[in-house]
Amino acid sequence: MDFTGRSVMITGAGKGIGRETARLLAARGAEVVALSRTATDLDSLAQEIGCRTVAVDLADPDAARAAARAGLPCDLMVNCAGINILQKFVDVTVEAFDLVHAVNTRAAMIVSQEYARARIAAGGGGSIVNVSSISSFIGFDDHASYCASKGAMDGMSRVMANELGPHGIRVNCVNPIVTMTELAAEAWSDPAKSGPVLARMPVGRFAETEDVALVIAFLLSDSAAMLSGLALPIDGGFLVK
Repeated sequence: MDFTGRSVMITGAGKGIGRETARLLAARGAEVVALSRTATDLDSLAQEIGCRTVAVDLADPDAARAAARAGLPCDLMVNCAGINILQKFVDVTVEAFDLVHAVNTRAAMIVSQEYARARIAAGGGGSIVNVSSISSFIGFDDHASYCASKGAMDGMSRVMANELGPHGIRVNCVNPIVTMTELAAEAWSDPAKSGPVLARMPVGRFAETEDVALVIAFLLSDSAAMLSGLALPIDGGFLVK
């Protein structure tokens, strides 16, 4: 998986899976364009890997579109930006539901539209990886907005794979189990909640960010030339039990 001479735009690149993916792809030769909300995260990433950066609040649709255009052209695309607001289903607010969908799903649509239009205008070819979640398959407590947003991402990605495939653009989702990021720590720090999930995982541990970044890199690469339209669990066997 050598990405020398290729460029990749990564949303949510300031922290967690997005940051690890940026580091991995840069180490393998890619020119990274990093999008994130927090300028200090982008500054530290730029110092580490020498990437281009665009600070943007992806919850703002106009800002998301402008940021995507500012970062283009790129050969490859990773949509990793995501948030979660923990609420019991009966307590989910419209504001929380809309914000989670705006960042997790709508922003991925907007940025991918701009990427796809640019790739088609350039003659086609490319690969998009959308970072979804095992939560698109499982109804975890307190995750109504998050689960709904990731299920929507999976469905949208199948349409993207169908419509963009004739232009040589592959689209896949990765669906990690709990991955040890700041976002996950907020939701899964209670052993009473994390214990039953770990007990159902044959590998006996949650994912690390590198576990997910390596799969993203594979799906972006030419080695995955026949893979498109997947929602690929990275779950240590969680779904087999």
